[in-house]
Amino acid sequence: MKWYVVYTKPKWEKRAAEQLTKFNINCYCPVIKKTQQRSDRKIKVEQPLFNHYIFVQLAEKDRNLVFHSPGVVRFLFWLGRHAVVKDTEIETIKEWLKDGDTASEISVMQYQIGDKIHLNSGPFCDQNAVVKDITKTHYVLILESLGYVLKVKHK
Repeated sequence: MKWYVVYTKPKWEKRAAEQLTKFNINCYCPVIKKTQQRSDRKIKVEQPLFNHYIFVQLAEKDRNLVFHSPGVVRFLFWLGRHAVVKDTEIETIKEWLKDGDTASEISVMQYQIGDKIHLNSGPFCDQNAVVKDITKTHYVLILESLGYVLKVKHK
């Protein structure tokens, strides 16, 4: 069975994953813990690593089952086909989150726009990317294998 990327309604990632799990669909919604400042205190909250996206593993013939969740909008497409994520990429994300190293940052300061790079740390370790944009505080990278745009802070 393949891992597909599902696009959800805003703020529905965790709820949609829970609902799909109830329908016996293997689902993965990677979350990170962040500290948020409230007016009187700081609190720790779990936020999805990818806004609007969850991963579902199912047979091609069962793809329509995901629409049983009201939070699911559609499948993500890449080059005219359903976006498929490799098992190794899902495992890489799980390992990275398990290590608790969610605050790590990727530095590509020596690169210019359009350069192809190989990431050697963080959640997308061993992935190839293209530098799309460089701002004062961030780099914008395109992950070739996922077709995903990644915004990374400067060190």
